[in-house]
Amino acid sequence: MNDPTTPTRTVDAVVLGAGVAGLYQLHQLREQGLTVQAFDAAGDVGGTWWWNRYPGARFDSEGYIYQYLFDEKLYKDWSWSQKFPGQPEIESWLHYVADRLDLRRDIRFDTRVTAAHFDEDRDRWLVRTDRGDVVDCQFFVSCAGMLSAPLHNIEGAQDFAGQLAYSSSYPAEGLDLAGKRVGVIGVGATGIQIIQTIAPEVGHLTVFARGPQYALPMKNPSYSTEDKERYHARFDELRETIPHTFTGFEYDFEHVWADNTPEQRRAILEEIYADGSLKLWLASFGEMFFDQEVSDEISEFVREKMRARLRHDPHLVETLVPTDYGFGTHRVPLENGYFEVYHRDNVDLVNCRTNAVARIRPEGVELADGTVHELDVLILATGFDAGTGALTRIDIRGRDGRSLAEEWGRDIRTTMGLAKHGYPNLLTTATPLAPSAALCNMTTCLQQQTEWITEAIAALRAEGKSVIEPTAEGEDAWVAHHEETAGATLVANTTSWYLGSNVPGKPRRVLSYIGGVGTYRQKCADEAAHGYPAFTRT
Repeated sequence: MNDPTTPTRTVDAVVLGAGVAGLYQLHQLREQGLTVQAFDAAGDVGGTWWWNRYPGARFDSEGYIYQYLFDEKLYKDWSWSQKFPGQPEIESWLHYVADRLDLRRDIRFDTRVTAAHFDEDRDRWLVRTDRGDVVDCQFFVSCAGMLSAPLHNIEGAQDFAGQLAYSSSYPAEGLDLAGKRVGVIGVGATGIQIIQTIAPEVGHLTVFARGPQYALPMKNPSYSTEDKERYHARFDELRETIPHTFTGFEYDFEHVWADNTPEQRRAILEEIYADGSLKLWLASFGEMFFDQEVSDEISEFVREKMRARLRHDPHLVETLVPTDYGFGTHRVPLENGYFEVYHRDNVDLVNCRTNAVARIRPEGVELADGTVHELDVLILATGFDAGTGALTRIDIRGRDGRSLAEEWGRDIRTTMGLAKHGYPNLLTTATPLAPSAALCNMTTCLQQQTEWITEAIAALRAEGKSVIEPTAEGEDAWVAHHEETAGATLVANTTSWYLGSNVPGKPRRVLSYIGGVGTYRQKCADEAAHGYPAFTRT
């Protein structure tokens, strides 16, 4: 057994995670000449695309924009088979990236970081793992992901006598569902993908719906050789435009509500809806996020589409069509035949807002009224402790032994989502108050955040300094800006994981910066260009 205070290895930087952000961060720091050790609890590279192997898992960002844009040849030497590829293909792509850049030699898999403590006497971090590693490093860089801390919050799950799987750790070999009584709890983006995929296979499917979701139809054409050549040829265009749009997608808000008649607005909505992508959410009328009347009208447009596909069945409509929040203020999933699933003879839908899940019993799911649905297989798509959960589950301690979990348990604060006052040389991606998951194409946002971190470390080293830490004043200013930005939107008035509402006791705050990906990028660039005024560097 290793002495917990004696380093087993000394490096310049530890990178937490080997997903989209972690792979690129590792590559960049190595290119700078740093010695780097990355850790991931998964068995291989991929991050969310390693863990989320559930039936139907796929992109809802177009594959040709969900890519790294720092290397033209890396981009063009990979081709997607579809517009919205599935998980196996996505995982293969990340293997391709790891192999192309020779990244695996500096990654320890099946290894979970359990603690990271800052040593003030030496200005170094000691990072510990569940495998006995004690790594001494100057920089501790988190690429742990926005949605990587799954919630296991339903009583009795461990008592279920059948097969139980969480969507976030679905077995790679899959489950035999043919002819079986299967239950799915949750109808968010993940639940929708699972439900629409397994319904034709199972003997009987019972869906336990907790929070209804607006959902848009996905059109997912296969790509011909010509299609692939066409999007490859757009590399320079995409690299120049995507990082500066509002959401980091290729499209942006083009229409102004007040400039169009009611008939024109309807025509625009119909045209964009028919695109079969997230464009209605991310490139129709930006006023939907600020103006209640616009939100109401666009929301009713989407509800109308949903009700028609549910054949105006009162039970289905009441259970699946949202009425208490506006379209776009929660995560918007894409679906393919999802609403039609509920017309199948082998599918039942339970409204858990009127009859909640009370507990899981050995034989199945018990509801609040005492009804028990007997099941052979239960799949839980019950969400994540978003933004904070990946790091609060690690014992991270900064100056004076302060605990990140305790601080975020009181108030969720960061500086630009890139660092935290009181935690020198802790640099972060996909944490609260940076664009991440909400209104953001993740590869766009994660590339920008890792590049900023890389440049900040390079500037520090070039000046012969060794420590970078946000000032209290700098953090206060960013939190105030974030709150002003989020508070001007209708998102701030909702109840969802966007605000941590799915985790009892979690401080309420819009977790992602939603002032625009391009705007955030410019603010980060300005911070660096002006010598990092929100930080102390010593």
